[in-house]
Amino acid sequence: MAVNMRNEFLHASRVHFEARIEKHRVNVENLLQNSAGIGEHGGLMDTIEKELDEISKYHGLLEILDTYFPQDYDAKTTKELING
Repeated sequence: MAVNMRNEFLHASRVHFEARIEKHRVNVENLLQNSAGIGEHGGLMDTIEKELDEISKYHGLLEILDTYFPQDYDAKTTKELING
């Protein structure tokens, strides 16, 4: 049985991106519930914004995988996606 390396790479990327999202989501939850760790409210807001930026980055990467690299790969489908 041959291993489809394309799907293996896509799956590994997906799992990595989802894990990074979860890491930063937990950080935001922790900051929201335990804000005593940062003395200034401005510092807290900046830190939360940085965590949200990271979530946004990995969420965008997941959307790119879904849009341009579907699991049920078909070259014609991909070409249609690129050309609109």
